Amino acid sequence: MSPWLIALAMAGGLAALTVGAELLVRGASRLARAAGVSPLVIGLTVVAFGTSAPEIAVTVGAAVTGEAEIALGNVVGSNIFNVLAVLGFSALASPLVVQRRLVRSEVPVMVLLSFGVAALCLDGSLGRLEGATLAASLAGYLWWTVGRARAEGNGPGDWPDGAGFPDTNVVRDVALTAAGLILLPAGARMLVSGASEIARALGATELVIGLTIVAAGTSLPEAATSVMAALRGERDIAVGNVVGSNIFNLLGVLGLAGLVSPSPVGVPEAALRFDIPVMLACAVACLPVAYTGYRIDRWEGALFTAYYFAYLTFLALDATGHSAAGPYGRVMLAFVLPLTAATLGTMAVRTWTARRLRARARAKAREARG
Repeated sequence: MSPWLIALAMAGGLAALTVGAELLVRGASRLARAAGVSPLVIGLTVVAFGTSAPEIAVTVGAAVTGEAEIALGNVVGSNIFNVLAVLGFSALASPLVVQRRLVRSEVPVMVLLSFGVAALCLDGSLGRLEGATLAASLAGYLWWTVGRARAEGNGPGDWPDGAGFPDTNVVRDVALTAAGLILLPAGARMLVSGASEIARALGATELVIGLTIVAAGTSLPEAATSVMAALRGERDIAVGNVVGSNIFNLLGVLGLAGLVSPSPVGVPEAALRFDIPVMLACAVACLPVAYTGYRIDRWEGALFTAYYFAYLTFLALDATGHSAAGPYGRVMLAFVLPLTAATLGTMAVRTWTARRLRARARAKAREARG
């Protein structure tokens, strides 16, 4: 492919991602308002599952052709990218406000599912029984999420402007949402193709390209959608998209891969040693980060972004067989990640203690007035 065609493909992909994200956020948010459903529920379901289309295509295709490392690695890599890069970039663009429901329900669900999938991977493979279990769990999660939304009666009051139901054209908004869901994976595919050509021209190996560009590329729809949602003030969609996408990747994408694969999906030893523990650390880190003030500030977004580049550094060192890969990985797992977890946990405990003290003070003030 000529340099001009590569540049054109990348420019077209970037444009498709930008326009697709704008259309999806605009259409989905309008439909949610009209239906009286909170933006958080839309972000956890329609937007999250729609932006996971590239993960489905890559993972299921790899499973059918017997490329187990790509099938599992894409899910694990995408979940890491979603937390570190997507949430990081979105928080850098605009601090994210996190609903209490997300902290109390969906994020713990994501953490438990991450550990559950890790446990299923310990024997070195994921077969049809595990795939069916994960797929059935996704159906249960959807039933629970929609049921809770109906029971809570989420409506216009959940929206930032509290403006009530707008003048809605359902056909138009469905068309906008569908167009966004089509443009996002198409744009990601064009951008990944162009970036891969450049990487090959620079001498990068296929393994490095797969570990970096392909894994990140399939998550570009989530990145574009969350950043656009943050900039437009739909911050529940921005955070819900990441949490919902990670849950869908673990249950839907990996479950479908286990069901359609002609043989059990193999779990590489390297993934068990490093990548899956990093995925677990990312999931756990969401709890204290979201709990401190129920928001993700810019400095926390910068921390997540820095960790993603540190993770990419390890992938590059490991893929090229560099002697520093082993010590670098051990330092990350043994010191850096636990230290960060302890720091974030301490902040969460302090926040919880301060809230308890304030609540007690308010209660005593009310008693004194009474």
